[in-house]
Amino acid sequence: MSDRLRVKKTYKLYVGGKFPRSESGRSYAVSSPDGTELANAALASRKDGRDAVAAARKAQRPWAGQTAYLRGQILYRAAEMLEGRAGQFAEEVAETGGVEPGAALAVVEAAIDRLVHFAGWTDKYTSVLGGANPVAGPYFNHTTPEPLGVIAVVAPQDDPFLGFVEAVAPAIATGNTVVVLASESKPLPALSFGEVLATSDLPGGVVNILSGKAAEVAPHLAAHADVNGLDLSGVADADLAASLEAAAAETLKVVRRPGKPGTSLDLLRQWTEYKTVWHPAGMAAAAGGAY
Repeated sequence: MSDRLRVKKTYKLYVGGKFPRSESGRSYAVSSPDGTELANAALASRKDGRDAVAAARKAQRPWAGQTAYLRGQILYRAAEMLEGRAGQFAEEVAETGGVEPGAALAVVEAAIDRLVHFAGWTDKYTSVLGGANPVAGPYFNHTTPEPLGVIAVVAPQDDPFLGFVEAVAPAIATGNTVVVLASESKPLPALSFGEVLATSDLPGGVVNILSGKAAEVAPHLAAHADVNGLDLSGVADADLAASLEAAAAETLKVVRRPGKPGTSLDLLRQWTEYKTVWHPAGMAAAAGGAY
């Protein structure tokens, strides 16, 4: 039996495709349910949140401008990379959540499946949610779903990996960029997922991962004028959720409330807005002839 000391990892943030420490220099200990200290994680500050939003905004238009096929390929590549590191992620899920190794591996495999699932939706959801509209007159009328923009996410606290992936994947599949605050007490799998994304050809800034206290960081994300949507699925405190909704209302954000269930299509639809275009069918049609 080896008597060497285990090297405890210090997990950093993932912002703009890089792995910075918190600008405040703060960190906090992450422990297992039995009190065993596992690692340290960066304690994100208000400025870290602003930096993450700036990175997400810079990346959003180029990401939305990519083809649906390419977005799907990148999500699929992330699933491939996660599959190759399934053992590591299962260990992190087991240690932070206090679950059996078999159950932890099942969680990781479910996360892989979710990535593949939403990768398959990238070139299909526009046909399902949009299409040609029947109108009277010599016009073509088309409705197309478009990405909302920058989405701030408070990830589920007690489902720190699968819930995290289920919040992030549909948002980026539809061309949005995200700033996600990982589970405060169980952030390790989500923070490691930044390493998967960094090696999956995902452009820097499309996904930005913070760790720390929701009560400290989330209010600044909710009030930020450059954030277009707010996912509160990880906010268990009813008073905090209400205050975040009120802050979001000041800048007319779309808000997903805590505990709101949804199908895959609901998760894709919630971060899109609809653009309807009218186009003349041509001079011949206007004159009574065929187009």
